Amino acid sequence: MTRNIIPILLSLTIVSVARAETGDFALCAKTYPENDAERLKCYDAVAMQGAAGAKEPTPEPKMGLPALSEQTVPEAKTAQSDERSYMTKVWNLDNHVDYDSSALDRLRPHQQSYLMIQKSSNINNQPYSPAPGRSVATPYDLDAAEAKFQLSFKTDFATQDVDLWGMKTLRLWGAYTQQSYWQVFNTRNSSPFRETDYEPEMIATLGTGNETGWKLLNLGLLHQSNGRSNPDSRSWNRVYAQGGWEWGGFSLLGRGWWRIPESAAKNDNPDITHYMGYGDLVLRWEPDNGTQSVELLLRNNLSLSQNLGYMQLDWTLPVELGKAARLHAEITNGYGESLIDYNHRQTTVGLGISFREW
Repeated sequence: MTRNIIPILLSLTIVSVARAETGDFALCAKTYPENDAERLKCYDAVAMQGAAGAKEPTPEPKMGLPALSEQTVPEAKTAQSDERSYMTKVWNLDNHVDYDSSALDRLRPHQQSYLMIQKSSNINNQPYSPAPGRSVATPYDLDAAEAKFQLSFKTDFATQDVDLWGMKTLRLWGAYTQQSYWQVFNTRNSSPFRETDYEPEMIATLGTGNETGWKLLNLGLLHQSNGRSNPDSRSWNRVYAQGGWEWGGFSLLGRGWWRIPESAAKNDNPDITHYMGYGDLVLRWEPDNGTQSVELLLRNNLSLSQNLGYMQLDWTLPVELGKAARLHAEITNGYGESLIDYNHRQTTVGLGISFREW
């Protein structure tokens, strides 16, 4: 009996060393190369020790998935959207779906939405147009300071991958912008709304798929009117083409339009292109941290003899007002601050809040 125990104990000692070095069974074979009985006992001891100290086996992961301990939480879609450029977000050039198609969050920002107090250097108290019956005879009693607000949004209703003129995607939008001028301090005249312009449009956006440089081509149909009766009625219809370029935090939109002709009887403002021109440029800059933005709108009639234009500079300051708004400053100069002012020159300065675009 004792003679049998001693080899087993020796085998267990050897096994302990074996497990720390090159392997259990291989060392048994190496220790007893010519003693079959002792080698067999060594194998038995290894098997017994393995059975006693075995742990619950770790289940192998399913095909194509990492083991549970190696799994990582997928990056949220909102985090991915933060890496998208401004122009990509505004026109959804990467077909990013992050809304409920049946809910109001289908509405996307279009132009800037803001509310401010504005003061004019030369308020238009006697609107004029060369069209018959469109000129005010008696000047209005208006204040130079008033409230100005703009609401602008759009929604897409069709998307298609294309291979056209080097474009990759086609998206159709319906958009709406409303801009109002409210004589809020003019209590002697019951604080009337001086002007409200309504601007619905249809837009086809062709995306290039480029990460930088030329990003899109917009083709649009635009109506703008103030919905007023004579002598204050103003309106026009346009079709336009607009290109979009982007480099880092800088973006550029360049647009040219053609006014759809109207009969003389329906034309509220026959000389509007002389003042409002045939296109515009929008230059925008925003730092990587998104704390502010600067946007410059330029418009010109491109006339050498009677050059007329308009400039609007908007700055969303790095001053947060809650979670959805920022302090907003605006300076304008030239013709066409509003539709009723299409042929009236003035300089305005405004300060208020703008609502975050994204």
